[in-house]
Amino acid sequence: MVCAVKHDGRHKARLVAGGHLTETPMDSACSSVVSLRGTQILAFPGELNGSKVWSTDIGNAYLETQTREKVCIIAGAEFGDREGHVLIVSKALYGLHSNGLRWSEHLADVLRSVGFFPSEAEKDVWMRDKGDHCEHIVVCADDLAMIANCIPEVIVKALIDEHNFKLKGTGPTKFHLGCDFCRDKQGVPCCAPKKHIEKILDNCSRGSAFSPCQQ
Repeated sequence: MVCAVKHDGRHKARLVAGGHLTETPMDSACSSVVSLRGTQILAFPGELNGSKVWSTDIGNAYLETQTREKVCIIAGAEFGDREGHVLIVSKALYGLHSNGLRWSEHLADVLRSVGFFPSEAEKDVWMRDKGDHCEHIVVCADDLAMIANCIPEVIVKALIDEHNFKLKGTGPTKFHLGCDFCRDKQGVPCCAPKKHIEKILDNCSRGSAFSPCQQ
């Protein structure tokens, strides 16, 4: 069981698979993520085109795809009359070696099915031609940022109605990839890690910001 405290103070716990008990894949199982610079650059044409910038988080993303690893468990008493049976795990549980890549592949298939294609400059930036402008979806694992004139169409039709994704925190981007997004007094879009800085300052005030250096 892995427990964590999110940046907004929420407590989260997740039951994960013991990936250390499975064979290490011979091929690369890494999944790339978009750069913060890529997200910031795309906000610029979005601003010029009068597009909306929204973000969302796909809940329990790995469970939306299948694993290729051979994983099983022995059912315990909580499984009732199936206790003692060998159960095959088909979903890409958190904790397995290659499931970050499996999710990335699945999401890529979803985006292609609704007309998006990856940028040649950065493959985690996806684009869709709308004639007078392009819509963009920026992918960082299960966190998405969307720059489009009609955000509800991108989110609801492509992700919820057609693929039954469970979205969280969907709305105009205020915090994404560790940075706060806002506008200054002149209405100019700004990006800065305000929350992280405030957390560091708070840790410093309580004397818990850094660990002793080991010589």
